[in-house]
Amino acid sequence: MEYEGSYQKVAEPKIECLLFDVDDTLYPLSSGISADCTKNIIEYMINKLGIEEDKVLVMCAQLYKEYGTTMAGLRAIGYDFDYDDYHSFVHGILPYDWLKPDHTLRSLLHSLSIRKVIFSNGNEAHVAKFLSRLGLEDCFDDIICFETLNPTCKDNDEFPKPPIVCKPFENSFEQAFKIAGINPQKTLFFDDSIRNLQTAKIMGLRTVWVGSSHRTKGVDYALESIHNMREALPELWEASEKSDVRYSGKPAIETYVKA
Repeated sequence: MEYEGSYQKVAEPKIECLLFDVDDTLYPLSSGISADCTKNIIEYMINKLGIEEDKVLVMCAQLYKEYGTTMAGLRAIGYDFDYDDYHSFVHGILPYDWLKPDHTLRSLLHSLSIRKVIFSNGNEAHVAKFLSRLGLEDCFDDIICFETLNPTCKDNDEFPKPPIVCKPFENSFEQAFKIAGINPQKTLFFDDSIRNLQTAKIMGLRTVWVGSSHRTKGVDYALESIHNMREALPELWEASEKSDVRYSGKPAIETYVKA
């Protein structure tokens, strides 16, 4: 072809947004907070919903696997409960004081001029508490959380509640993109959940698996810790914008591919 070889490297869209999960992503799984959260969910199912204790563990795992979160599963199979009450019970007594300000992560985030957005299945108070404990309250431009994806009207309790929207399902990503004005082809998504990442990849995002040192299907980058961002993604810190496309002097048509 006349223009063959005109481009020495195929361009990728420049990253314009960084999308972050919170739990076990902005802080490590080793903190033990997730284990306490699971314990609280089990206690809620037993004490608040009257589910038999010997069935709870298996049921909890099955609902999480099938519906994205145990909460979404409980609602889907017919349990009626107040969402605020659930969140208060499950998240309200978590040992947030185990977390300390993360000056390293704060410095990393502030050194990036790229837009940064939180995307969590957790409720607003839960996300705010984590960001406060970690000292990251002013590091993000927008927060997408449970209430964002599941707006409710207190004055219309007589109407049936719709299914809970949550990761890892595609409709949660679609809503997040719309609400926050995100272009998935120009966004890098950080999460500890491989199923969330695999959906994200299908939706056009570039993906970073936090908490793992190896890549797998649906994963573009793998970080043992969120603190490894700069080593794994140095291009985000480049002072000047450099084009990935080099021109050889012949006319050509730009071509873009997803990572």
